[in-house]
Amino acid sequence: MESVFEVKDLKLALGGKEVLKGLSFTVAPGERIAFLGPSGAGKTSLLRVLAGNHQPTSGHVHTLGTCLSELKPQGIRRIRAYMGFVHQDLALVPNLRVLQNVLAGRLGRQKAMGALRSLLWPSKEETCLVFELLEELGIGDKIYERTLSLSGGEQQRVALARALYQDPRALLADEPVSAVDPARSRDLIALLTNVAKGRRLPLLVSLHNPNLAREYFPRLIGLREGRIAFDLPSEEVSDSILDQLYLLPGRPSSTISEDS
Repeated sequence: MESVFEVKDLKLALGGKEVLKGLSFTVAPGERIAFLGPSGAGKTSLLRVLAGNHQPTSGHVHTLGTCLSELKPQGIRRIRAYMGFVHQDLALVPNLRVLQNVLAGRLGRQKAMGALRSLLWPSKEETCLVFELLEELGIGDKIYERTLSLSGGEQQRVALARALYQDPRALLADEPVSAVDPARSRDLIALLTNVAKGRRLPLLVSLHNPNLAREYFPRLIGLREGRIAFDLPSEEVSDSILDQLYLLPGRPSSTISEDS
């Protein structure tokens, strides 16, 4: 079975600083993987490389069977159009209605006039498809509300609906629960993983919360200082392994909590 992502000796430098240092791993169809690690470990940069937003400094990244470094800008844009990405800051337009924010998910596949038509005069078919997605995520009644009026959790669901509206081949999420309280974090991660399983989509998520990661993701990859510290099934990731990933020498393991 062909890998969705194949990463070999990936290195990435941003602003003169090497942020990813020789990463290698593969992602099979339907896999659910959480990337763990302290702030600055390279989790967001890695997701952006996989989505085609950053070009590797060296090494190879094959996405959907295509080597990104061999593509011209138009080819990279085409790959990005099939990568459902939920950004940490959500990247929603607050003053637009929920409908328009979700419709924006397919703008990368449309020419300028077609994109403008979809946003300003969506067809009945487009509106129905968006409504069905929002209903699945529990916010169908919000379709015509302005996004700025929604709660943080509802905005997270709008961002997920936009990513799903792309009809993606893979779903990536950068700290998807950073804007909600711990009580709602578990609900959102459960929703995200259930949606991915239902669509048989590979799901790659960066998280600060190791407990949620171990509960919902079968495979965990730990990053530290731009390198892979471990790549293990979740049941093999012990507290002591997490201590080595997160903690300074001498700090007790009890500091790892739901709010990590």
